[in-house]
Amino acid sequence: MSVAKKDYKRITTKSLIEMKANGEKISMLTAYDYTMAKIVDTAGIDVILVGDSASNVMAGHETTLPITLDQMIYHASSVVRAIERALVVVDLPFGSYQSDPKEALRSAIRIMKESGGHAVKLEGGKEIKDSIKKILNAGIPVMGHLGLTPQSIYKFGTYTVRAKEEEEAHKLIEDAKLLERLGCFGLVLEKIPAHLAEKVAQSISIPVIGIGAGGGVDGQVLVIHDMLGMNNEFSPRFLRRYMNLYEGMTTAIGQYVADVKSSDFPNSSEQY
Repeated sequence: MSVAKKDYKRITTKSLIEMKANGEKISMLTAYDYTMAKIVDTAGIDVILVGDSASNVMAGHETTLPITLDQMIYHASSVVRAIERALVVVDLPFGSYQSDPKEALRSAIRIMKESGGHAVKLEGGKEIKDSIKKILNAGIPVMGHLGLTPQSIYKFGTYTVRAKEEEEAHKLIEDAKLLERLGCFGLVLEKIPAHLAEKVAQSISIPVIGIGAGGGVDGQVLVIHDMLGMNNEFSPRFLRRYMNLYEGMTTAIGQYVADVKSSDFPNSSEQY
């Protein structure tokens, strides 16, 4: 029996669990600044991820590792000021939670207090369970992240699909169940086989958001710069480009340059 879609005026962690229970897919996109977040929120997105992918798309780093906690708080603060409906989840950056649960808690508290974000996201399973427990015990909502975990890229050595082998797939399922037991409200699965992601989504009651994890999960997330075609150098199989802003913007800027050079801009109606 189909369930009528509920009109959520404000998305919370409880909303996402209800959406999974009702069979409603969850939409999630990244944003890193006020203007973009305002547009994304107004368009009706459910969850905005202030991702450590800002390290790549905003700062030009090769990996997510260089971005700092202070920089994540800056980006998250900008996003939070823009939103009215979406749930804002903020990545804890590399080095801010892995080594010490107390440090993890301090990092999460700083994000919540200084940015106004609604939840934090951590990469990993069993190996960071103590950090997750510490954060959850403080009343801070936690989203997990399994599969391809970009903060561990130098350990993996490649951005290829994860959990194709039975041993790693089994560990991923066990980690997902562990994250649910610990009290995480949701889970991102990145770049794993679709059949495995669907199996995980069916085996736990919390929402599973996929990126390169097929359609059998409870929702999808993409990096906003990728799905709008602002980044024309990144073309993984899982990416659907909804616009080609790179081409449109370069054309528009090129026309502006030409108009300035030719004195066509400004014309008589564009001055005081």
